[in-house]
Amino acid sequence: MSAGRRVRIGMPKRVFSQVLLMQLSIAAGVAVLATGLFLAPLSEQLDDQAMRRALAIAQTTAAQPGIAADLRDTAPAVDGPVQQEAERVRRATGAEYIVVVNTRGIRWSHTSPDEIGRMVSTDPGAALAGRDVMEIDDGTLGRSARGKVPLRDSSGKIVGAVSVGIEYDSVRDRLIHTIPGLFAYAGGALAVGALAAYLISRRVRGQTRDLAFSDISALLAEREAMLHGIREGVVALDRGGRVRLLNDEAQRLLKVGPEVIGEPLDTAFGPGRTTDVLAGRVTGTDLVTVRGQRVLVSNRMPTDDGGAVVTLRDRTELERLGRELDSTRGLIEALRAQDHEHANHLHTLLGLLELEMYDEAVEFVGETVGTHRATAEQITEKVGDPLLAALLVGKATVAAERGVALRVSDDTRLPDHLVDPQGLVTMVGNLVDNALDASMGTDHARVEVALHTEGRSVRLRVRDSGPGVPPERQELIFTEGWSTKEPPAHGRRGLGLPLVRRLAERQGGTARCSNTPGAGAEFTVVLPEALAPPARDTAAGTGAGPETEARPGAGARPGSDARPGTVEEAR
Repeated sequence: MSAGRRVRIGMPKRVFSQVLLMQLSIAAGVAVLATGLFLAPLSEQLDDQAMRRALAIAQTTAAQPGIAADLRDTAPAVDGPVQQEAERVRRATGAEYIVVVNTRGIRWSHTSPDEIGRMVSTDPGAALAGRDVMEIDDGTLGRSARGKVPLRDSSGKIVGAVSVGIEYDSVRDRLIHTIPGLFAYAGGALAVGALAAYLISRRVRGQTRDLAFSDISALLAEREAMLHGIREGVVALDRGGRVRLLNDEAQRLLKVGPEVIGEPLDTAFGPGRTTDVLAGRVTGTDLVTVRGQRVLVSNRMPTDDGGAVVTLRDRTELERLGRELDSTRGLIEALRAQDHEHANHLHTLLGLLELEMYDEAVEFVGETVGTHRATAEQITEKVGDPLLAALLVGKATVAAERGVALRVSDDTRLPDHLVDPQGLVTMVGNLVDNALDASMGTDHARVEVALHTEGRSVRLRVRDSGPGVPPERQELIFTEGWSTKEPPAHGRRGLGLPLVRRLAERQGGTARCSNTPGAGAEFTVVLPEALAPPARDTAAGTGAGPETEARPGAGARPGSDARPGTVEEAR
């Protein structure tokens, strides 16, 4: 190793090592702190006990009978009665010294005979003033715990003072003797803490797969970037069914904000199929649900902690393309039916001509053209909106090809100023298709469409001759994803009737199903404000006639919120 290269000792990188080291440091710090917190009051307590003991000895000495009289009547001497009595008490109590002084501070007793008769080294003024004194101080015999009391004669007059000292080193020895036992307890606590730290660190290592904190931080950053960057909605739920995570795409698809995080599903998204799918109350894979104007496909995966992660894919465009494909197929089927019918008519006409039955041929052509023209004219007389009339004419051709009689009720009257003609076309198309499927193969197969108006309200009724819908399923059929038919190649079934109800509710209306006695199912849609208010001619004298009035049935319709592609999206 080169001389200029220095070795750096830093924190270990693994979570196990870092957690273990931090917990050991915490345990050691707590043990040291607890020991210090215990020793600090213990030292003060021992000091207080020593001072109180010294004061008690001083009070006992001062209370000895005759010592005050001896102090007053005798001179200070090594063999004097005051010295002898003080030494007797000192030996009996184990005090370091007992010093008796007169009012001028002259010693009458001391452990060192040479100090008898001399002035004390500390001021006895407080005791001579009649106050008891406790202190730790340095004197001629070193540091000691000291107690001083006044010495009174039989009349209560202060004639001197008694000072008692206890060697401070004895107090410290008592403190030092307690430290090994204290450290033993602290060491035991530290060992238990170290074992707990090791076990916790091992558990953390298992849960974090022994990654470094920097690796975990990087994984979290990558997770956030991935979740908010992918074009698939992700909703994470905890074991209580509350929203734990919601990425940007999920917020866009579900039309909610980050404020729903932490809320229960029913509170965050409201009741409905979407909430049932997210909560797992509807099971399966690739579950279809409709949220607003979006068709979503969801999959739910439970997690080990009792929660779940739900992914959401936007299938709106795919469903729109599928509906367009269905419309194209319907058109092709109608054209094929017409082609087949026209081919039969041409073969019949060719046979009549070859047989030179010219009058019969002319009559046959007239009847055929008249029949088609009558059907179209009957529909257009009853249905003023061109889009809806064209749809019914085409459906009539398809119904005839399938062996089903499609008729528009005689009392149908629908004007041409609809607020949302495309929405009504979508509803009629879905209901008629379902009715044709239900009626095929039945005796006297028929489908009847009725459109009634009252004020601005429109009531749509589609009745078929099929087997009907059981009462317990009359609400279930309006649920997204529920269907009795095989799914098409491009996606899922079970969206037609839910979209009919959703379009009706968007206009403030209703859609329901019932059974007609002796017949099949009857679907009724009520749209309270489906007709635009009549246009008023505000330009007086302009000469605008009926041909020049703004017709809601052509171009942009007043009040309509339909957008291009609405028909294809709904169907």
